[in-house]
Amino acid sequence: MLRGAEAVPVDVEVAVTMGLPGFSVVGMVDAAVQEARERVRVALKAAGFSMPGDRVLVNLAPSSLKKTGSGFDFAIAMGLLVATGQADPGLTRDTLFVGELSLDGAVRPVAGILAYALCARDLGLALCCSVDADDFISIEGLRQRGVRTLRDLREPTFFQIGSVVAGTLEEAPDFCEVSGNEVAKRALQIAAAGSHGILMMGPPGSGKTMLAARLPSILPPLAEDEMLQVALVHSIAGESAAGIFEGRRPFRAPHHSATSAGLIGGGSPVRPGEISLAHMGVLFLDELAEFKPSVLQQIRQPLEQGFVSISRADGKVVFPSRFMLVAASNPCPCGYFGDAERECSCTAKQVNDYQNRIGGPLMDRIDLHIDVNRVAPGDVLKHEGGISSEELRAGVAAGREYASWRKSIEGAGATTQAVIESCHLNVEDERFFERMARANRMSGRAIVRTLSVARTIADIAQRKQVCKSDLCEALGFRIRDGVAR
Repeated sequence: MLRGAEAVPVDVEVAVTMGLPGFSVVGMVDAAVQEARERVRVALKAAGFSMPGDRVLVNLAPSSLKKTGSGFDFAIAMGLLVATGQADPGLTRDTLFVGELSLDGAVRPVAGILAYALCARDLGLALCCSVDADDFISIEGLRQRGVRTLRDLREPTFFQIGSVVAGTLEEAPDFCEVSGNEVAKRALQIAAAGSHGILMMGPPGSGKTMLAARLPSILPPLAEDEMLQVALVHSIAGESAAGIFEGRRPFRAPHHSATSAGLIGGGSPVRPGEISLAHMGVLFLDELAEFKPSVLQQIRQPLEQGFVSISRADGKVVFPSRFMLVAASNPCPCGYFGDAERECSCTAKQVNDYQNRIGGPLMDRIDLHIDVNRVAPGDVLKHEGGISSEELRAGVAAGREYASWRKSIEGAGATTQAVIESCHLNVEDERFFERMARANRMSGRAIVRTLSVARTIADIAQRKQVCKSDLCEALGFRIRDGVAR
């Protein structure tokens, strides 16, 4: 069964004993597992097998682990067939069975088949499931047996499990389609090169959502090991992983009405949330101030740790969540605070209350804060898009390549000391940055994150040493008079 980002093996024990006819399933099971009794009974008869007239007891071990879902149907049916002598016991030896049964005996795929495949491979077992699993990929060292229906077990006959076929990577919208906003494009390039969080603040119609939607066009494709990590989370969530194996990084944009379980993860059984589905990709939170503050603040810990830990009475579930946060927001309820062309109708208290919904601790964890202003009508009609995605993507690739070399040579990592040492600041620049940090009352986290942004800027320029101009640009993206200037 699925537990977090992995599958946990469960032993299915079937005993057919003398007594009053009955069919019981024990082992801390939920309603979906209890319903397996009726599905298995009808499916076996439809496939030409017989149900025993004696008492049937199915035990799912370990009994201390709560069992959920319909994926036990296939294993319970196999146990019954072996216990009643209708199937060869060798069929179940060293094999992991997973699947839901339909009433006509067909074996249906279940969510998380990739997790079950990895579990079977690690345990040295063969995987037997539906041939129609749409999120399965061939894994080296895994023995696979696909079935369409329980009737295939009479011979028995096994098939190859269908695998996800990677197609052609679709082209994302291009930045050249967005008029003006060159500073915002530069900020997004820096964010993409260093996987930094970014907040775009501006009035309605300034292009914040258009800019965010074009961010995937400058991100590098997923590496092979990253594809497996991301596809695993999507498989567990029951979502298609076809785009993942095209190399496309996830781009998740939940609505601001999202609940805590929808954004962070949760439910029963525990399901990954949007921050985990955005693993190795982008989480775009449009209308950031409209999210419930209690929900919004829960992403603070995953932002820093790269995973989310959800505690339940029966244990702790962990999902990966190393994502790039991209957020957009209006500066006030009416949206026009600070706009040069339209007067804001909000009071000072309304502006402060609206901006405070985001919260200082979360703001402190976002590396780049930029204002996005509305483009003049004449510039829109001229449609002079400026820099294109191809040009920005070249800078992102150069920065990431230089950073990987720097990290391998100098051992720079995520620790405070490593970030500071990687900048190689001279005495004069270090004093300048210290004065700016003190004057703007920057926290320790803000200091390190600003240095990290400056390091990324230098990486794009392929400089070993961070210079004063890099620090100034990074500080310009960090220091603000509140949320809006």
